[in-house]
Amino acid sequence: MLIKRLILIFSLPSVLVGCAGFFGAQPPAPVYGNGATVYSKTKPSLRKPKAQKPIQSEPINQGSTDIVTTKPLQEFVPKTEPIEALEPEPLTPEQEQEQQGQDQPGQEPLATEQGTLPPEQSYSSPGLSVGPVVAAPTPLPVPSFEPLETFAPLSPAVSALALAANQNSKSGNIESATTTLERAIRIEPRNATLYYKLALLKLKKSQPRLAEDLAKKAALLASNDTQLKKHSWLLIARAREIQGDLKGGKEARAKASQF
Repeated sequence: MLIKRLILIFSLPSVLVGCAGFFGAQPPAPVYGNGATVYSKTKPSLRKPKAQKPIQSEPINQGSTDIVTTKPLQEFVPKTEPIEALEPEPLTPEQEQEQQGQDQPGQEPLATEQGTLPPEQSYSSPGLSVGPVVAAPTPLPVPSFEPLETFAPLSPAVSALALAANQNSKSGNIESATTTLERAIRIEPRNATLYYKLALLKLKKSQPRLAEDLAKKAALLASNDTQLKKHSWLLIARAREIQGDLKGGKEARAKASQF
């Protein structure tokens, strides 16, 4: 017990010396309420603060009676300078001879398809070049076409419809004639005569393509009627020629000549 007291007595000075190093290193804690001075690290500035000048705003004169006058801008007129006339270039001896040849009296004018040109636009004129006149090709003569008038006898019902269609066609009512023949074809769908008559009506209505197809069917169905076959191929040739197929028309006429 005595030893512990001795150790505590001898260690007490060393503790006091160690704590003495912290004294003054930190500012003392402030004390409020008793008027004590508070220490701080910041030093007060010795410079006097500059006095700020008050900003004075200019008064707005609301009751100003000044009148603003404006002047119109002057119009800008560009200055133009006269252009000097160019002197004509001298003519060469060849050009002088050509010009003298044009001025000679008695020169015949040039005749063209559009009319007669004046002498200054003839062959001797340097700015005119007239080529040879090409004649238009003459169209080839189109062979005549005569439709077939006599046919094989038909059944009474179909014959009545075909007669009515002929009368309507002669009076100019092609639409009614076409409708009548179509009714007859519905009764006898393999009658070559009806297809041939209908092809003739399509040709009159300026429908050569349909006329060609119907004539082909008529030539196919007219197995033993050589006369009807021949005229069917002639109708095909006529329809092709109207369409501009002259080669096909020639072939169809050659086919018709075989019957």
